[in-house]
Amino acid sequence: MLELRPGCECCNVDLPADSADARICSFECTFCATCAENVLHGVCPNCGGELVPRPRRPAPKLENNPASTRRVWKPAGCGR
Repeated sequence: MLELRPGCECCNVDLPADSADARICSFECTFCATCAENVLHGVCPNCGGELVPRPRRPAPKLENNPASTRRVWKPAGCGR
C-alpha cells in the first residue's frame, strides 16, 4: 500500500492524501508537481526513476488506511 507521504522532498509544501499535485517514483519519493516538472524535469533525483502522478486514496478508505505522517525533506534542495 502506498504511504502517501505528506510533503514535497524539495520544497516541503504540504501534499495531502487527496492532492492532485503529488508526484512519486517507484520508490515513493514524493515531490510536488512544480518541483517535479520545473526543477527535476520528471526524473527522481534519488533513484533516477520517472516521476508520475500519485494515485489518490478515496476519503472513506483513509479512515482505516491513513496517509503517512513521515515527512522526508531535504533542506539543501533537490537539484540533481
